[in-house]
Amino acid sequence: MTRIPAPERRAALIEAALRVISRNGIAQATTRAIVAEAGMSLASFHYAFDSRDELIDELIEAVIEHARHAIMPDELPEGTLVEVLEAGIIRYFEHLKADPEHEQAMLELTQYALRSPDRHPQARAQYARYVELAERSLEVAAERTGSQWTVPIARVARVLVAFTDGLTLTWLVDRDDDASLAVANAAAVALSRMAEPR
Repeated sequence: MTRIPAPERRAALIEAALRVISRNGIAQATTRAIVAEAGMSLASFHYAFDSRDELIDELIEAVIEHARHAIMPDELPEGTLVEVLEAGIIRYFEHLKADPEHEQAMLELTQYALRSPDRHPQARAQYARYVELAERSLEVAAERTGSQWTVPIARVARVLVAFTDGLTLTWLVDRDDDASLAVANAAAVALSRMAEPR
């Protein structure tokens, strides 16, 4: 049998955990269920991770990093601040549509962390990373369009995260693309009102 390198083993287990959590919820995402989904042995899991919690922490980082690449590509569009913001939100929406189980799993993980006092810091850390990603994207949008934020950027970033959370949850429920695109436009307009030309 071919030995799988540790990084590949970890990546496969993370993807398997995402599928199990999305399909069955965090309560059913036992170590045994995750390795069964990945087609590996229990020993393979313990070779790659010390615990399920370690895997979950890495899973959150992996999903956020994947979203970052989708939202902030190397080439950004030209346009007004509203247009650049809307394009970024639509890129996030396309990312959501391409792999809804990733975001569904993240929502499940957030709820799990909020219900577990010992994991509550995980939810705060998860959302701190979302806000950090939003801040960076807002900085780039302002630079690209010759704008400056008139409200502290951390506050603008929290508004952006709230919009994307709402868009995510409502689309997962109703799968209404047109309504989600309308939300993207409304969010971009609302955010742009917190800025002015530099």
